[in-house]
Amino acid sequence: MITKRQLLSLAGAGGLASIMTTGARAQLRSATSRLMVGFGAGGAIDVVARMLVEEMKASSFIVENRPGAGGRLVLGALKNGAADGSAMVLTPASMPVVFPHVYKALGYDSFNDFAPITRVCSFPFLITVGPKVPPSVTSLADFVKWCAADPKQATYGTAAAGSMLHFTGTILAKDGGFEFAHVPYGGPNGIQDLIGGRIAATIYPVGTVLPYVQSGNIRALAITSAERSPQLPGVVTVREAGFPALEVEEWFGIVVPAKTPIETIKHLNAAICASVKSDRFTEGLIKLAIAPAADTPEQFAQLIRSDFDRWGPVVRASRFSPED
Repeated sequence: MITKRQLLSLAGAGGLASIMTTGARAQLRSATSRLMVGFGAGGAIDVVARMLVEEMKASSFIVENRPGAGGRLVLGALKNGAADGSAMVLTPASMPVVFPHVYKALGYDSFNDFAPITRVCSFPFLITVGPKVPPSVTSLADFVKWCAADPKQATYGTAAAGSMLHFTGTILAKDGGFEFAHVPYGGPNGIQDLIGGRIAATIYPVGTVLPYVQSGNIRALAITSAERSPQLPGVVTVREAGFPALEVEEWFGIVVPAKTPIETIKHLNAAICASVKSDRFTEGLIKLAIAPAADTPEQFAQLIRSDFDRWGPVVRASRFSPED
């Protein structure tokens, strides 16, 4: 009998195909030719995709970048692709669970156009402040009071409007009872404005702001995960800070066209999850302050549904209207 440790070793060494049937092996090779990413090279999701491809040595995996429309275009392309596992998308959570509530003309249906395979990883956000906020503000509760007392100064930056980052700030404003002006940057540039004192706060993934927090250039008030970060053990969780509704984790997950055969889905899930659980992949994610995550297709489908249901009321309450 092959143990779990042996399975992970085989997967990491390119031996996964040797423990599969000939038919399944051939199907895996033909079904994993393209892992598409809806963003350009160099970003976190692109890096994770390439790390995953490196682990998938049993297949002819390649990464294909298809940037555009904040990641929406690649899902529109996938839904019309061949339903044989030959093309997949590694997508952030926002695309299937937040964007359907944001955009009237989206180009895809999260539940009818795709079949979930598995999550690959997940990560929380950090709520950070810069020199615009007085040093006396040392907690999230202090920050809320400061914002309420001086609404014109209450600004926060994120990577994108209409994203999970954006609406995490919306939740904080609602719970704190203050106006919180959002400034979208289309990337991590908000950190420089935070350091320069042009905005009060930012909400970014932990890995994006970690070096700036560790250097003391900005201050972390809380992390949105259920537990404290090993990299920042002194930063409290939002629940510890008194704002449990702010518990949020973004994830990257893999989907295929809806009519993909169930056997193909099972083979892809087994191969990808084995690679996600490998020591090398896990260690690579930890360096990015990201945690590995592997689900059954059924578990992943349930997560997409629950996240979709959670974010709908938040988006509607924000009254946000996208420009595109």
